Amino acid sequence: MATDKPLPFIYQFIAGAVAGVSEIIVMYPLDVVKTRIQIQSNVAVAGADHYTSMIDCFQKIVKNEGASRLYRGIIPPILMEAPKRATKFAANDEWGKFYRRVFGQSSMTQSLSVLTGATAGVTESFVVVPFELVKIRLQDKAQAAKYNGAMDCLQKIIRNEGILTLYQGLESTMWRHALWNAGYFGCIFQVRAMLPANPTKDKTLQVRNDIVAGTIGGTIGTMLNTPMDVVKSRIQNSPRVAGGVRKYNWAVPAVGTVYREEGFRALYKGFLPKVIRLGPGGGILLVVFTGVMDFFRKMRGDAV
Repeated sequence: MATDKPLPFIYQFIAGAVAGVSEIIVMYPLDVVKTRIQIQSNVAVAGADHYTSMIDCFQKIVKNEGASRLYRGIIPPILMEAPKRATKFAANDEWGKFYRRVFGQSSMTQSLSVLTGATAGVTESFVVVPFELVKIRLQDKAQAAKYNGAMDCLQKIIRNEGILTLYQGLESTMWRHALWNAGYFGCIFQVRAMLPANPTKDKTLQVRNDIVAGTIGGTIGTMLNTPMDVVKSRIQNSPRVAGGVRKYNWAVPAVGTVYREEGFRALYKGFLPKVIRLGPGGGILLVVFTGVMDFFRKMRGDAV
C-alpha cells in the first residue's frame, strides 16, 4: 500500500505476491497450530490429541507426528498466497481509487481506508476459499489420513462432495477477510499519520514505520476477525454427507452455536498463534510490499 505515485495493476499484483509468499514461508507453522486449536471441541476425544495451549499443540505435533507436520498442507497456501496477497493489495488500491471518485475525495481518509479495506477483503475471499478448504482438510489430523497430498485432497473433495464444495465457507470467509482488511488498512492509515514523517525517504525509517504500522494493523485485524475465522475453519472442515445436515453452515448462526455450547472464549480459539503470525506477519507484508514497489519505481525511473 504505497503512498507514492501509483503504479499499474501488474506491479501491485507482483509486489503483493512476493510479500505474501515471504510471509507464509516464515509464519506457516503458526497457522497449522491455529487451525488445530480452532477445530477441536472443548471435550477431549479418546485416542486423539487434545491441545491445551499453543505450546502444547506445537509439542504434541512434533512429538507424535514429526516436525514436518508443521508444514503439512503448505502447498495450497503457497499456491494461494500469490493471488491472495496480490489481490489484497491491488484490490485495496483499485477500490481506493473508486471510492475517492465516488465520494469526491482527492486523497484517502480514515473512513475511506476502512471501507476500501473491507471491500478488498470481500474481493480477496473469492480467490482464497478453495485453497483454504484444501489446506484445512490437510491440517486436521483426523482428516489428513484420507488424503495423499493437495491434489489428491482436491480430487476427492470434488468426486465425493461435488465441485461446489470448494466454495463451502465462502460467506464466513468474506466476513473474515472484510473484518481483517478493514482493521489492517484502516490502522495502517492512522498509524502512519502518527509516526514520524520521512520526507527524505530514509530506508531505515521507512522499514521501521512499515513494521510498526503493519504489526499494529495485523493485530487489530486479528482481534476483529478471529470469531469468524473460528467458524470458517469449522464450516470448511465439515464434509458434506448426502442427506445429512452440517452443524456449522452460515457464519452468524455458527458463531451463536459456538458461543452457546462452548462459551465466549471458544470464539477466540487459536488467537495467540494467529495474532503472533498476523501481527508481525502484517509488518512483513507491508515491508516487503513497499520494498518491491520501490524497486519497480526505480526500475521504471519514477521518483521514490
